Amino acid sequence: MTTGLWIAAGLVALYGVFLLWYGGSGRPLDAAETERFMALLGAQAEGPEGQRLLAQVRDLVSQDDGREFVMHNVVRHRPQARYPEGLAQARGWSEDAREADRRYGRLLAPHLLRHGCLPLFIAPRVGRFIEPDGLPCWDYVAMVRYRSMRDFLRFALAIETGEIALHKWAAIEITQVFPVRPLFSLIVVRLLVAGMLALLGWGLWGIMSLWPA
Repeated sequence: MTTGLWIAAGLVALYGVFLLWYGGSGRPLDAAETERFMALLGAQAEGPEGQRLLAQVRDLVSQDDGREFVMHNVVRHRPQARYPEGLAQARGWSEDAREADRRYGRLLAPHLLRHGCLPLFIAPRVGRFIEPDGLPCWDYVAMVRYRSMRDFLRFALAIETGEIALHKWAAIEITQVFPVRPLFSLIVVRLLVAGMLALLGWGLWGIMSLWPA
């Protein structure tokens, strides 16, 4: 096999591994899985607000079709991060809500990637335009792709432990979250990765062709 074919075969295999990790079309949650996830989440739901959120999760899961989706998040920060009394000072954490949100984001990323999920778009608000009376003035928008509802629930369970949720709710005063599925989007991750690997292969082939036979 020539050097070019070895490079092509290796990159195709690498792309296949990426597709397996990235997923996006699978089996919907069955009733037993749903109840198992709900029981695990229910054990962490505290008070009326926790029970209300649990009911919303159940409603969301009932619509699962096994396919990938994007969660649309809009967030307003607290005027000041709200940690349990004395904790921020003891840990040396700033009480700036945006800094608390950045701590949350840094801890969040490994859990997203572990489950084949990734942020597609994060943007802070830079102005004001149409704002109906009574609605919050949001600070930023985030679009996060989830491989499946199953992976979303695994991710949700993972981040409700330790300091991750602590930073999240210390930073966020109010948020609205709902799933969407693009009808049209220029963010085509599979095509982007394929293009990057093709460019890598072209570069490697060019370098190898310069070597003496």
